[in-house]
Amino acid sequence: MINRILKIVLASILFIYTIYQFYLGHIANGIGLIFIIGFIILLIFRNEHIILAFWFLRKNQLAKAGKALSRVKHPDQLLKKQEAYYYYLTGLIESQLQGIGKAEKYFKKALSIGLRMNQDKAVAKLNLAAIAMYKRRKREATMLLSEAKKLDKHNMLADQIKQIQQQLKKV
Repeated sequence: MINRILKIVLASILFIYTIYQFYLGHIANGIGLIFIIGFIILLIFRNEHIILAFWFLRKNQLAKAGKALSRVKHPDQLLKKQEAYYYYLTGLIESQLQGIGKAEKYFKKALSIGLRMNQDKAVAKLNLAAIAMYKRRKREATMLLSEAKKLDKHNMLADQIKQIQQQLKKV
């Protein structure tokens, strides 16, 4: 919360200084400061540690992504969508590095808070289905798989869904 207030104060001071630069006729300085203000405002609504974690996950560097997420001290003070993605990313990292015990809790919390994109909801439900299958809860796994299939509009998870369905037949 204090971090967000500092960013707002910094953006306000820079905005006043930008107006002063335009008043003096230093147009290039003013335009450059506008870009800096835009970046600061972006960081007000998007947490930089979550952005870094997404970056490292895209590069498949799970340890660095976990380290970036560990820098978020109070996830409950984030905006609701940021908090949902914090738990979503933590669930993804936990499922890959630590195991499925804690990952289920994080995915459920992310879904209850509300993920923004349907594809992210589908990935979370697919992981929950895999966890339920591993824990021998076949009914819950099939329900979660059908929900993930409905949310996956572009069929990006079709192979993973088929693979889990085949494994469910063996259970």
